[in-house]
Parts: sequence; C-alpha cells; structure tokens
Amino acid sequence: MKKLALHWQIIIGMALGVLFALGMIQFEWGPEFLQDWIKPFGNIFINSLKLIAVPLILASLIKGVSDLKDISKLSKMGGRTIGTYIITTVIAVLIGLAVVNVFKPGKAISQETRQELLENYKGDADSKIADAAKQKETGPLQALEDLVPSNIFKAATDNGNMLQVIFFAIFFGIGLILIPEEQAKPVKAFFDGFNEVILKLIDIIMLAAPYGVFALLAALVAEAPSASLFIALGKYAFCVILGLAFMIIIYAVLVWSFTGKTPGFFFNGISPAQLLAFSTSSSAATLPVTMERAEEHLGVDEDVTSFVMPIGATINMDGTSLYQAVAAVFIAQAFGMDLSLGAQLGIIATATLASIGSAAVPGAGMVMLVIVLGQAGIPEAGLALIFAIDRPLDMCRTTVNVTGDAAVSMIVAKSVDKLHDPKPKEWNDNYKK
Repeated sequence: MKKLALHWQIIIGMALGVLFALGMIQFEWGPEFLQDWIKPFGNIFINSLKLIAVPLILASLIKGVSDLKDISKLSKMGGRTIGTYIITTVIAVLIGLAVVNVFKPGKAISQETRQELLENYKGDADSKIADAAKQKETGPLQALEDLVPSNIFKAATDNGNMLQVIFFAIFFGIGLILIPEEQAKPVKAFFDGFNEVILKLIDIIMLAAPYGVFALLAALVAEAPSASLFIALGKYAFCVILGLAFMIIIYAVLVWSFTGKTPGFFFNGISPAQLLAFSTSSSAATLPVTMERAEEHLGVDEDVTSFVMPIGATINMDGTSLYQAVAAVFIAQAFGMDLSLGAQLGIIATATLASIGSAAVPGAGMVMLVIVLGQAGIPEAGLALIFAIDRPLDMCRTTVNVTGDAAVSMIVAKSVDKLHDPKPKEWNDNYKK
C-alpha cells in the first residue's frame, strides 16, 4: 500500500487530536491529563523546529548570498522580493477593510457580552498594551537601529531577533563575495555542508509531524474558552477567515499569472507547510519546512529560497496585517465608533508597517495591533474583545503568511530564471543504493 502523503498524515493527526481531546474533556481529570501528558509532546515538536530556525537562516542565507557571486544580483533579487511583499501586504489590508466594512461584525456584540469579554481578558490586554507602549516610546529610527546586532551570538539566542540574524547572514555573505575566491572556498564549503545537515534534520523532524500536531490540537481544544463567547465572536471570526481565504486565492492567481503553475500544483506542493503553520501559529517554526517544500516540490532554486524565505518569515505578514485591519474596525464598531476614510487609510499604512515589525512567533500580532488601534484613536482596552478567539485565528493567519512566502518565492524565482521542475527527496535518500 502506497505510503500516505505527508499532508494527509498531518490532517489525520490534527483530526485525531481534536477527537481525542473532545473525548477526554468529558472526564473531570481529562483537561489536566491533556495539559500534563499530551501538550508537552506538542511543545517538544515546536521546540525542535525552533531549534534549527536560526542555524537554518545563517546557513541558507550565507550560502544563498555567496552563491550569487555578484552584488548586483543580490540587489536585484532583494528589490523584487521586498517590493512584492509590500504590495501583497497592502492588498491584504485592503481586503480586510473591505470585508469588515461590508459585514460590520462589531455591531453584533451586545453591551453585556462586551462587558464580559473586557472583564475576562483585561489582564491579557493590559500586558499587550504595556508591551506596545514600550515600542511607542522609541524614536523613529529605532527599527533601523535594532536591525544591526551588537553581538551576533546574543542575537542568535532569541528567535524574536530574526532580522538581526538575517542582517548578519547577508553581511557575511557579501563579505564572502568580495574576498578572493580561493580564500572564500573553504568557508563556503563549510556552510554548504552545514546547510545540508540542517536540511536533513528537517526531514527527520518531519517524521514526527503527525504526532506533534496531534498533541498541539488536543491541547488547544482543552484550553478553549467557553462556547458562548465563541458564538458572540463568530461573525468577527467569519470576517477574518473570509478575508484570509480571499488572500489565499489571490496568491494562487498571482502564481498562475507570473509562473504558469496551476493552483493545484502550488497547493499540493506547499500544503504540509500550511498545515504545520496552522498547528504551530509560528512562521519561524514553520520556516524550515516551507523552504524544503518550495525547493523540492515547487521547483524554486535554493539560491532564491535561501534569500527570499527567511526575509519573508520576518517581514511578510499578510495574514497578520489583514487581521489587524479587521480587528481594528471591529473593535471600533463594538464601541460605536464610525471611522473616517482618513482613519482607515491610516490603518492601511500602520498595519503594513506594523506587520513588517511583527515577530514570527505566536501572538506577536497582538502587540502590533495595539499600535494600529492607537494610531486610529480606537480604545486599546478593546483588545480584550478579541482575546477569546485569537488563538484559532492566529493559526489561520499564520497559514496565510506561510502561503505568501511560498508564492513570492516562486514569483521572484521566475523573474530571475531560477524556477525549475520539482525534485522531491526522501528523508533517507543518502542511504539508498
């Protein structure tokens, strides 16, 4: 019997995790059992992916940049990459604003439900507001200043410092281009081998993916808030998911238009990374798998994935920016505020810039949302209105972020003539005779 494809294994793991949790929570001791004996396996799986995120970025970016052998090629690819990411982000924000203004989900929240949500999640909201206040106090060039690490080893200890690691990797790669080839050769050979080791580790970790997502989904069901709150927020969730679905369709259309590859080819190639993104809510944790799928199953050259995807995992947050647009207007509607056209144009600019600064980890978009709310004059305390349903929506928007990374990598690869036929590998190819 032919072995099931990875995405089907992951889907089965997710479904069994939900069903198992629904059965366990019927028992008084069930939720505690899930937290103590099931959730840790999900955390181990996420940690194993996070473990190789920084080494992967260092190895793949240094290799990718140095392989270009010409700084003009780097600037050409960089300009196209960042330009495409910004365009898709603006499109995402516009879709979010259109959907939320048509359906007006905030009008459906009653005064009683609003009060209940504000009281239940006040502590969480205060924490995010405090984090955002620290960012607001910084100067206009703080983001540029933070881009350059004072200590690369310290920056590499925290996955939230991805931009600093990316800066160092690109800087190091440029240095390799500029020195004589004979001197650069042993260093390049080291990073080529290092990169291959990391890619092999990804293959090994993905063997555990179905079991990891089983544990993650089981724990999520056990931690879910009460059903009544979800019902009250159902219309808001519908708007976010509808907007994200539109964005997924736009990616497929863009890929088809610029590369000639069909939507079926695109989704079949990237689906395991999408499912993993949905399970982990982390673009950074999913990055190793996204890169592998793009190279082996979408036909993107390693030079392109090594450059485009680490940058995308940090600055391409289309799902996050769309969610911020919907959430900001939703909260305004819930408080009876009518946002002017100017305020909504401000949301487009702020959400675009905020999404670039969002860390590629679960929940980071919430902190940036506070800045978006403040810019539009919407009460930041309204953040508490959406905490109850944020985690499942975070899973959905991370899926969109990862899909966007893959789509842009294909578009950029096609533009520089580095898109070829897929060459899938098995995890144990090195051992086959």
